[in-house]
Amino acid sequence: MTDLILTEIADGIATVTLNRPEAMNALSKALRHRLYEVMTALDADDSVRAVVLTGAGERAFTAGLDLKELGSQEGALGAANAEGADENPVKAIEVCRKPVIGAINGVAITGGFEVALACDVLIASTNARFADTHARVGIVPGWGLSQKLSRMIGISRAKELSFTGNFLDAATAEKWGLVNRVVAPEELLPTARKLAADMAGIDPGFLATYKKLIDEGYAASFGEGMKLEHARSTAANSAVSPEEVEARRAAVQARGRTQG
Repeated sequence: MTDLILTEIADGIATVTLNRPEAMNALSKALRHRLYEVMTALDADDSVRAVVLTGAGERAFTAGLDLKELGSQEGALGAANAEGADENPVKAIEVCRKPVIGAINGVAITGGFEVALACDVLIASTNARFADTHARVGIVPGWGLSQKLSRMIGISRAKELSFTGNFLDAATAEKWGLVNRVVAPEELLPTARKLAADMAGIDPGFLATYKKLIDEGYAASFGEGMKLEHARSTAANSAVSPEEVEARRAAVQARGRTQG
């Protein structure tokens, strides 16, 4: 039986591949459950410092929920509103406290678009395209797209995509700020892994705390987010000694010289 999720770990970077290329990596119940198992295991694995999430093949990152399965199983549509991380792939990704970089190799459609938005950073292949077809299939999004997309690209652009179901190409996605950069297909995983390696160079405990601060502040109002930052900054920074600051400053300067 083919593994629904492929996992490769090297140099502290886990590459997780949705592996149903014959079905455009559609999110079947079994695949969603397996993704939860994999992300939970990676979160607990101290040797893993960052994760790259991609899809098998060049056609699709993921086409979203498996429509064949939805049409053949009673109650299967409940997956669109699943609360548990073992059925909701967005929550499965959010289980991981480590940075998750989405390497978008092909189309990310509807639920697949929502899975992409669950990643911390998106790198897109020139083959990547995004579409919100919820309105066209008559299903209201339940994994966050209706709220996240407008916050990322602006409410008018989000409405354009959601009210038409039209595809957004990679170049426009970069222009609109949805993805960080666009690269040739053969450069997608090397670029994503290089970025993951840069993130892996940060203390993992600090990175997990910082990720949580950004995510929780993003979900709050600006004023609440500022209060949250102040409270956590005050608590954390009071425990840092001047000697630690100086040592880290020197390391940052040395890194800057090598990158320059």
